[in-house]
Amino acid sequence: MIKLFRSKIYLALVMVLGVLFTGILGYRYLSDYNWLDAFYMTVITVTTVGFSEVKPLDTVAKIFTVFLIISSVFIFAFAISVITEYILGRNSLQILKKKKVKQKINSLSNHVIVCGFGRNGMQAIERLSAYKRAFVVVEKDKEVIEKYENDILFVEGDAIDDEVLKEAGVEKAQYLITAMPDDAANLFVVLSARQLNKKLFIISRASLATSQKKLVLAGADKVIMPDKIGGNHMASLVVMPDLITFMDKLSMEGEHTTNLEEIAIENFSDEVEGYSLRDLDLRKKTGCTIIGYIEPNGNYIINPEADLQMQPKSKVIVLGRPEQIKKLNEMFHID
Repeated sequence: MIKLFRSKIYLALVMVLGVLFTGILGYRYLSDYNWLDAFYMTVITVTTVGFSEVKPLDTVAKIFTVFLIISSVFIFAFAISVITEYILGRNSLQILKKKKVKQKINSLSNHVIVCGFGRNGMQAIERLSAYKRAFVVVEKDKEVIEKYENDILFVEGDAIDDEVLKEAGVEKAQYLITAMPDDAANLFVVLSARQLNKKLFIISRASLATSQKKLVLAGADKVIMPDKIGGNHMASLVVMPDLITFMDKLSMEGEHTTNLEEIAIENFSDEVEGYSLRDLDLRKKTGCTIIGYIEPNGNYIINPEADLQMQPKSKVIVLGRPEQIKKLNEMFHID
């Protein structure tokens, strides 16, 4: 619809310029005016302001003036109507678009809220998209929103505002990632989000080591320092390059790369108590290997024994190539 409006605007602009050029050329050659006088006569004629002529008009010039006035009235009326329609239509489309986005956000539950669409925020969103997790982005930069609004659900505003977080569905969300560059802003977001949803799992970015403890006290469950992680990663590439490269490949998406997946025991069976990891036999059925087990109390067991008895509300971490992970998900109907 916007393209249609733009095409009409271009048409109206061409018609207006055509009237002006026709008037200038007509007065220049029919009445023998110089270019400035021809331009002046054209402007006062098409705008119908009523100033006097530069010099008396002959019969041909009068007929041309009548034609020019009638043409310009219709063309300028058309141009004004097109511009008005475009402005009103654009506003209506924006209202409808915001209403549609609001309806989508209201329909979400257990989703992820990402505060800040900077470098770290974009990386988080890329990974969430790869795993098909529902998310909403809180961003105050209108240019950023207009650039990505066709692909991402945005809430425009400052994340430290409680009403903005509510609009993003914080009360029904499962996770919140605050990835803004300012530690103080992240601290305010953590405080607000924790008050609005006690069960929310909050992950915050921190730039300074002194901010890490404050963010935890404010209610953050995990605090990530990207600069520290980046430095450790680079140093590790010197100390143990092959191991770090292998670990990097584990998290890469691709046809020939390995992958890690976290799966709840409930996805395997409704009656898990009494079953061991050996009974799942995932290696034979899917090719995936269980490399970790998370107990209901959050305790992590690396490389668990095959005879380990599974418990309700626990999880397993499996390793496999993308096609093996896909086979696992399809076999056990895991989303």
